[in-house]
Amino acid sequence: MTQFARSLKTWRTARRFSQIELALEADISARHLSFLETGRANPSRQMVARLGEALQMPLDARNQMLTHAGFAVRYKGRDWDDSEMAPVRRAISWQLQRHMPYPALAIDRLWTIQEANATARTLFGAFGIGVGGSLLDLMTMETLPQVIENWAEVAHHAAIRLRTESAALGGVPEFEGVINHLSNVPQPKKITPGPVIPTILKQKDLRLAMFATITQFGTPEDLLLDDLKVELYFPLDDTTEMAFRMMGAS
Repeated sequence: MTQFARSLKTWRTARRFSQIELALEADISARHLSFLETGRANPSRQMVARLGEALQMPLDARNQMLTHAGFAVRYKGRDWDDSEMAPVRRAISWQLQRHMPYPALAIDRLWTIQEANATARTLFGAFGIGVGGSLLDLMTMETLPQVIENWAEVAHHAAIRLRTESAALGGVPEFEGVINHLSNVPQPKKITPGPVIPTILKQKDLRLAMFATITQFGTPEDLLLDDLKVELYFPLDDTTEMAFRMMGAS
């Protein structure tokens, strides 16, 4: 069996497709797909692209499949400071600044902060996390259970999100330790009533309750952008809104 054949079967299994289901999704015959998976047939470059789309594979995995099939990679992996990324940086900066005075940040595949607005820098800076720091490190801090009022709920849902992201990306080894750490937190005894699960920070007399939305690029053709996420935080109550406004003004 060829490297391409092994990769194709691994991704089909991970996506829980039968051969017939994937063949229908990719608009090819089940017989041809079977030949590709056993190495009896070699794919064209176009076929690799078609299968990658049908399997909704991340761009780096599609590059790997192309390499396994004997082709050059298609997708570049630009640095955040690359000149070609300037329009993207401007778009992200515009979004983060327009979200003021509420916190907003952009994170990469490993949850490393690439950019943050002033309120987010103040909020996360209190934990020693800034641009270039990783939220994965934040989630394993020993002090976090003492400052997050509903830590059991937050940890439970963070572990679910990490597992989901890891599965979608074909497995992210850097997530495993954090997932295990969060999974060891006792299950929440009660769920906070409401339309969302907030994160509730409590330090001395200050209590902040917030929730987040997540935005991704719709048509990425770059490895960094394929994984980049913009997180926008919103206050759950008037006290938190006032605190955010003070952070943004400082």
